[in-house]
Amino acid sequence: MTVFAALGDSTTAGFGDRMPDGSWRGWAPILAEAVGARLHNFATSGARAHDVEHEQLPRAAALQPDVAAVLIGTNDTLRDPFDAQRISGHLERTVATLRAEGAEVLTIRLPDPGRMFGLPGPLARPLARRMAELNAVADLVAARYDTVHFDAASDPRSYDRRMWSVDRLHPSERGHRFLACSFYDLLIERGSGFARSGERPDPDPSSPPPSRAAMVLWMATAGTRWMIRRSTDLLPGLLRLAWSEWRHGSPIATTDLLDLQLPDSVRDAVRGDNVSGKVA
Repeated sequence: MTVFAALGDSTTAGFGDRMPDGSWRGWAPILAEAVGARLHNFATSGARAHDVEHEQLPRAAALQPDVAAVLIGTNDTLRDPFDAQRISGHLERTVATLRAEGAEVLTIRLPDPGRMFGLPGPLARPLARRMAELNAVADLVAARYDTVHFDAASDPRSYDRRMWSVDRLHPSERGHRFLACSFYDLLIERGSGFARSGERPDPDPSSPPPSRAAMVLWMATAGTRWMIRRSTDLLPGLLRLAWSEWRHGSPIATTDLLDLQLPDSVRDAVRGDNVSGKVA
């Protein structure tokens, strides 16, 4: 049987796709079922790129998986300090190790969280540039190691409100199914034999969306705790970056203030996006 190792954060752990028994499912089990694979899900809530390399990768590599997913980066962009070069190293070493084991590796270009949060421009722009830098890193790694690379950032369906749970950070069941279907389609295009033996996942949810009462309850409990945490780690950093941008009068002038040292190829790619207006 095909062995599928999933590495990542709460999205790959299934958050946002709650089962009737209260457990989380998510896109990885949906895809595994579609291709007839045995899933080993090592993803954990709150994981960052260094957690994936140092904690999840050794266990995943030991399985010598046929296919592996490395979806990571959201938590890195939502925390300070943000170091794109360090993230690049963690991601590259993780993907390189899995490819050396013979795995087909799934990677992603992540959508801009600022658009989903509805942040005001001065806060959204620095966060968008962080994600642009992260995606530039992911693109380079994907090209270097020939991964199955899904461009969720450029797919308009990624910003459909129905694809997201009430916290607007984790996919809803529909969003998880969208991820599973997208990777399934890319595996078919790739000619992966194990994907051809299964059936495409159903893109439509099997459970009704949460009621308004359930959403209000989440905001009053878990949502409040989430906002408090972000107010003590992410928000001060975004305010600092927004102030620097306002003072310098140019988003490009503050790109260097966002991170530590970036590889030249990544910096050039991000500056190109800023000049062309691709980054909000």
